[in-house]
Amino acid sequence: MYNFKASDLSIKEQNKILIGAIGPRPIALVVSQSADEIINLAPFSYFNIVSYKPAILSVSVQRVNGEMKDTARNTLNNGEAVVHIVDEDNVEQVNLTSGSYAPDDSELNHADFTTEDSQTINVQGIKEAKVKFETKLYNHTVIFDGDVPTADLLLLSVQHYSLSEQIFDRTTGYIDSSALRAVGRLAGSDYAKIGEFFSIKRPE
Repeated sequence: MYNFKASDLSIKEQNKILIGAIGPRPIALVVSQSADEIINLAPFSYFNIVSYKPAILSVSVQRVNGEMKDTARNTLNNGEAVVHIVDEDNVEQVNLTSGSYAPDDSELNHADFTTEDSQTINVQGIKEAKVKFETKLYNHTVIFDGDVPTADLLLLSVQHYSLSEQIFDRTTGYIDSSALRAVGRLAGSDYAKIGEFFSIKRPE
């Protein structure tokens, strides 16, 4: 067993360990809208559920040289965002949204997605996604490394669920994971598909 003090590792070394060990991580494609009504799309694998009562999702947006990224800036500005689950059918197009584009250059100019109006918020969602969460900002926390802001942690309250008939069973209320075919993020350029399923019962 190798042992390392966090203080003895560089930021790059720690990041490589974290993204290699904590995975596969679910991926959110987040749509936000700027004050100039430019639609921004960006994928995030620092993403998960925080609570179901109320329904809260977390998205951590890493900063660049202390500067806030478009997703965080837009969401803080208007308090809204649409979160989509990335799956095998859309992951290639989602990857195209991860490029470094200017704030006035929407990722819709680079990825083949169609937007549609949301049910409860002003920000539009992506028509091709099988799962959409319309959200409002619940809380915002800035993560610091010393005095330098390095990330914006967004807690997003789910206002509306849009679920494809392909993956949702109205009778049971469950999502069919094998039909959704969500993908997970690993280290580097690697992704993971859903593999073999197994069940373990909790202790009584």
